[in-house]
Amino acid sequence: MASQYYQEMQESFRNNNKSREFPAHTAKVHSVAWSCDGRRLASGSFDKTASVFILEKDRLVKENNYRGHGDSVDQLCWHPTNPDLFVTASGDKTIRIWDVRTTKCIATVNTKGENINICWSPDGQTIAVGNKDDVVTFIDAKTHRSKAEEQFKFEVNEISWNNDNDMFFLTNGNGCINILSYPELKPIQSINAHPSNCICIKFDPMGKYFATGSADALVSLWDVEELVCVRCFSRLDWPVRTLSFSHDGKMLASASEDHFIDIAEVETGEKLWEVQCDSPTFTVAWHPKRPLLAYACDDKEGKYDNNREAGTVKLFGLPNDS
Repeated sequence: MASQYYQEMQESFRNNNKSREFPAHTAKVHSVAWSCDGRRLASGSFDKTASVFILEKDRLVKENNYRGHGDSVDQLCWHPTNPDLFVTASGDKTIRIWDVRTTKCIATVNTKGENINICWSPDGQTIAVGNKDDVVTFIDAKTHRSKAEEQFKFEVNEISWNNDNDMFFLTNGNGCINILSYPELKPIQSINAHPSNCICIKFDPMGKYFATGSADALVSLWDVEELVCVRCFSRLDWPVRTLSFSHDGKMLASASEDHFIDIAEVETGEKLWEVQCDSPTFTVAWHPKRPLLAYACDDKEGKYDNNREAGTVKLFGLPNDS
């Protein structure tokens, strides 16, 4: 028997399953993220810039393009409670903090290597950035100085604090989830999560679960308290690159090189919907208040010119008649 939530969301997506694309960059988009109030969407691209859009009813209106990085912007994220600040990680060995009110870079922090992943602590005080040499640097968000630096002996993929801010999680190339105490950064546990490379990790907004995606094409759902795997989602065939929980923690979107994004009901594992794509998906992000999913794919311009990248940001969940 399908849950009431399942039936409600099926009905909702039947009426709101339109995707629309918005020009954002001149090359592929690596990362999309919503501000905490859901008013803005930021995107980071191979074209070395970040773009910010304002969400107006059912469309994204480009507000600004942020230049300054000397290399690809691989990942970005917003301040957890301040909707005006976001931070970008780049291969140019810097991170930059931007303020949408002044549209200026308020800080450039030099780091040791080419940065590939970044996250902001739930209390807003610290930014963690990981580089290609598996070094994670913890930066004070106010002084913009490094507080700690950890060199790991394994391939570090994605990094995240738990919602309580007292543990720090890393997914690694051996299929493990490594958990450190925070701020002490002492190893607490290493979980053998997947038989192959563990790629991405996301915590649900309710603090009940976290999910990991792996090269074995599986998404596993973990109980935060017990640190046990509750269930697996296995509808994708390719390595899972990106995950996002909906604002109520009840839906999980996952994507890969498969030409669809899987939307699952968290509590049952059932498929709620799939969003059709023409190419691999790099990044997905649920809106913090509405069932709207932002995403970006490896798009090419037009049917004939396959060499030019499109650099569009897409929005799924729009009314069919919009």
